[in-house]
Amino acid sequence: QVQLVESGGGSVQAGGSLRLSCAASGYKSPYCMGWFRQAPGKEREGVAYTNTDESTTYADSVKGRFTISKDNAKNTLYLQMNSLKPEDTGMYYCAVDLRINWACLINGPKNYWGQGTQVTVSS
Repeated sequence: QVQLVESGGGSVQAGGSLRLSCAASGYKSPYCMGWFRQAPGKEREGVAYTNTDESTTYADSVKGRFTISKDNAKNTLYLQMNSLKPEDTGMYYCAVDLRINWACLINGPKNYWGQGTQVTVSS
């Protein structure tokens, strides 16, 4: 059974940093992994994706500030968030696709989701 558990969210002032983690179990070597976020009253949006080739892609709004990475030995996905802004506030979710997803770096993973971790950035 695939399980994804996010952690690392919290409240921070603008300009601060947070590191989100997504601990995975029930599988190894996913093809596509990524982070999404959803702000109150808004649709869920992709933040950053990575695939089995270690390629990455980012939403324009987070380029240069966020970094997605993974530790295959620990089966954990990370999102390092620096220079946080109030508009980064939202619930952050990790997601994975186990099978080949040729659109991974465009649309991100969709098959399995975590429960989310809240990030709140105050001005």
